[in-house]
Amino acid sequence: MYFPYVRGRQYELLALRELVTKDLLSTNILPVVEPVKLSSTLSKTMEEFVKKQKKIGIVCNPTVGSFSSDMKDEEKDSNKQKFLSLLDDPFIVKSHIMKANSVRQIKNWERQKNVQAKDWLVICNNRDCVESYLNIFGETSPQYVLIPDELRRKIRHGKVLFEDKFEKCDRNSDYSKNSDEFFSEDHIFYNEEGFIGFGDYSVIGKDYLESGFAPYAVAIHIVYFAEDSSLRVHHFVSDSNDDIQNPAKKFYEAVHKLSIWVNENDIPITTGLSGFLEHYYNQTYPGLGSVKKLSLMHHLELVGKYLDKEK
Repeated sequence: MYFPYVRGRQYELLALRELVTKDLLSTNILPVVEPVKLSSTLSKTMEEFVKKQKKIGIVCNPTVGSFSSDMKDEEKDSNKQKFLSLLDDPFIVKSHIMKANSVRQIKNWERQKNVQAKDWLVICNNRDCVESYLNIFGETSPQYVLIPDELRRKIRHGKVLFEDKFEKCDRNSDYSKNSDEFFSEDHIFYNEEGFIGFGDYSVIGKDYLESGFAPYAVAIHIVYFAEDSSLRVHHFVSDSNDDIQNPAKKFYEAVHKLSIWVNENDIPITTGLSGFLEHYYNQTYPGLGSVKKLSLMHHLELVGKYLDKEK
């Protein structure tokens, strides 16, 4: 089972919503969203998963963004009530990042909302939080616990191998220095290594920036399966990278390279990849958020098809 972890930005939520609406999200995929703000897009995404009876994890104690302060903002009370109502649905998997105050927080959820230990999806990516984790879940394990490989001996049950697989560059133009590279083979070996699933941050990476900026270069990141079934990622980078002018031109340069690569290789056409090719043929520019959205959609649909075939 695959657990893609996203930070709940607009384009990530739209990617998940479109996949689930079009029935393109495999039942072998459980996305985990760490919401960065309380928004109608978040609620609508949760609603769509409930409607389609597909599970989605929602982190209740996010570490980045304005979500926690938004929940205390009286002007956003209607969004808050909508969110809390959806959170009670069984298709919404309540998720928790282990921190210093986790024991108190989990006990509060149990007392106030009757959320049992077995109901949680837990992210434990800090060795210093293992003791707290064992204090809470020593007798009853959560549904899933996302951990790095280094904690595999400490945590025994329900464990999901969770690591950042994307080698992020400081500048988009730097991706052209190594345009094709290894991404992951966790989907091949997770089971025999004692994990019930695997997860990563897709082609976005774990680093979070509060606000975007106009890039000098546009880069499109596309994962694909190599002959040995490992996942690789190919980077398509624009050429006119001396200034921030004309992002549409930069996008067209990058997507032109993508179209040539697809035509020359046996690459399965997903909805996300098809979206890129349509923009190329129509010479339209969807905006940088949509570039990330389409790359994410492609990754999830591709891995979903692989897992469905393996079952």
